[in-house]
Amino acid sequence: MKPLAQLDQLNLDADTKQQVAGIVQTLLDQAQQAQQEIRAQELKIQALTMELAHLRRIRFGKKNESLSSIQPSLFEESVLVDIAAVHAEIEQIDTTAKTATARSTRSRAGRQPLPDHLPRIEHRHEPASCQCGQCGKALVKIGEDVTEQFDVEPARFFVHRHIRPQYACKTCETVTAEPVPPAVIDGGMAAPGLLAWVIISKYLNHLPLYRLEQIAAREQVTLSRSTLAEWVGRTGVALQPLADQLKWHLLQGNTLHADESPVAQLEPGNGKTR
Repeated sequence: MKPLAQLDQLNLDADTKQQVAGIVQTLLDQAQQAQQEIRAQELKIQALTMELAHLRRIRFGKKNESLSSIQPSLFEESVLVDIAAVHAEIEQIDTTAKTATARSTRSRAGRQPLPDHLPRIEHRHEPASCQCGQCGKALVKIGEDVTEQFDVEPARFFVHRHIRPQYACKTCETVTAEPVPPAVIDGGMAAPGLLAWVIISKYLNHLPLYRLEQIAAREQVTLSRSTLAEWVGRTGVALQPLADQLKWHLLQGNTLHADESPVAQLEPGNGKTR
């Protein structure tokens, strides 16, 4: 029996019956719209699933099923990116389809909590009005929903201005001022933070100096490779006492251990790694 037809069996006055009928009709329309949206999402998921299967066949299939011999392997990274994008889109569609019928508060299995040591920047999203949109009464806070997102702040260049006021004695004309702060490179324009960024980028992140030059250029900062190379050399000299101390500390032990993991290198003449 249809919901609207059942209203005739209830002992309600005409105004109440009309209000209930309007609410029921609104809910029926919303349910029908949700079913249509779910069907559209299911069709899109099917299309994305077929695309994902094709990308997986390209990535993991046999050579005769994936790429021809004339197609370079440089597209492998692009294929991995496409697979991840399809996964994310399917996940987003699936989440949208579920929230169209009922809001799920269960967290996704396998997600690791974000590190506690990272600083938190809170963004509070308060309702536009503190009054109920239905009856106009004042709203009372009953809880809050908290979600967290990873973010990163790219390398940001800025300038330190060291201002050293000079004072003079009117009696004996003695001039007094604070000495110049110590620097890793005397008279250089690079602060310790910038030198640390260059060293870590080159030796820990394995970025060549020309890429650091390009990164700085995108921020309209000119750092030539020759300047970067000079900074690396001078920083190495400044860190030599630390290296000597580390060497002394290692030699105090009974044994020395080394990482002998093999590293792939190009086979001379044929361009293949071994």
